[in-house]
Amino acid sequence: MTTPGPLGLSGDSLATCVQCGLCLPHCPTYRVTGDESRSPRGRISLMAAVELEGAPMDGEWLDAMSTCVQCLGCETACPSGVPFEELISTTRAVMSTESRPPLRMRLGLRLLGRPRLLRLGVRILAVLQRLGLVPRTGLFPARLPLGDNRRRSTPGGDVLLFTGCVMDACQPEIHDAVEDVLVAGGRSVERTGEAVGCCGALHGHAGLHGEAMRRAEVVMAALPGDRPILVDSAGCGAALKRYGGLLGTPAAAAFSERVFDVHEWLAANPELLPESSGPAGEPVVVQDPCHLRHAQGVHGAVREVVGPYATLVELDDEGLCCGAGGAFQMLEPELAGEVRERKLAAIRR
Repeated sequence: MTTPGPLGLSGDSLATCVQCGLCLPHCPTYRVTGDESRSPRGRISLMAAVELEGAPMDGEWLDAMSTCVQCLGCETACPSGVPFEELISTTRAVMSTESRPPLRMRLGLRLLGRPRLLRLGVRILAVLQRLGLVPRTGLFPARLPLGDNRRRSTPGGDVLLFTGCVMDACQPEIHDAVEDVLVAGGRSVERTGEAVGCCGALHGHAGLHGEAMRRAEVVMAALPGDRPILVDSAGCGAALKRYGGLLGTPAAAAFSERVFDVHEWLAANPELLPESSGPAGEPVVVQDPCHLRHAQGVHGAVREVVGPYATLVELDDEGLCCGAGGAFQMLEPELAGEVRERKLAAIRR
C-alpha cells in the first residue's frame, strides 16, 4: 500500500528492510565513505523518516539520495528481497519535481535525443583529445572517433542490434565487433540507428520518468514485430527490459521479452559460435557491469560465451560497482573516482 507521505512509497516495501546490514559490503558508496547515510540501509531509514515521520528533505537528505549509484548490488545481496530499485527510483522522481537537475545534466540529456549534434560534440572532443586538451578522467574513451565510421545497416536482418546514442557516437567499434560475431554465425543484422536513438536509461536514472516513458514509446514504435533485439550496452539493455514495468502495458511487456544482452542470446544459441580450436587462450579479466549482473540478472552467460576461447580471470571484489552509474561519474566525479579506484585495484591484483 502506498503511504500518504510526500514520496509516495510503498509502506510494505519500506517495511521489508529488517536493517540486517548484509547489503553494506555490496554498496560502493558505503565502502568508500563508511557513512551509514550512504548505504542502502541508511537511505531506506531516511526515506522512511520523510515518508512516515514527516522529517524534512533537507540538504543532507538530498545528498544521501543523489549519491546512490543505483548499481543494485544491494538488491542481489538482500535476503529479505527489499525492492531498493523501486524505492530509489520513486524517490528520485519526486526529487526531480522538487528541484531541476543540474544544468550540465539537462544539456547532456538533450544531446542524447539529437544524434547528429551528439556526434558533432564527440568529434570536437576527439580533436581536443588529440591536442592534449582533455584531461584523462575516465569519463570518455581514451580515443574518441574523429569521423563517422559507423557501418551501413542491413534492412530486414534476422536480428536487431540496438545501437543507442552514446555508444553509437563514442564506441561504434563495439557494435562492429558484435555484428562480426553474429554474421560469422550466419545471422544478418539490422542496426536500430538514429530513427530509434536513446533508450531513456539516463532519464530514468535522473528521476525524469516522464521523459523516460516518452523515449520508451518512441523506441517501441520504431521497432515493431517480433525479431530479437540484441544489446551490447548493459545500461541500455536494463532500461529496455524494464519498459514493461515502466509503461505498464501488455505491449511494453511483450517488447521487453524481445530484448536480450548479446552474451545472453549467444549463450542460448551456442551453435552460432565457432568451435574452440584448442587450449584456452590469453587471460581475460571479467568485469561484470552492474546493469548486467544485478539489473538484468545475467552473470554466467558472459563466461559461457568467452570461456572456450580465453583463460578467464575472476576479480576478487564480489562484483563491486566500477563507479560509472550512468551519469553518476559526471555528477559526483570525486566519489565516482574513489569507487573506480577500488575496481582498478582489484584488476591490478
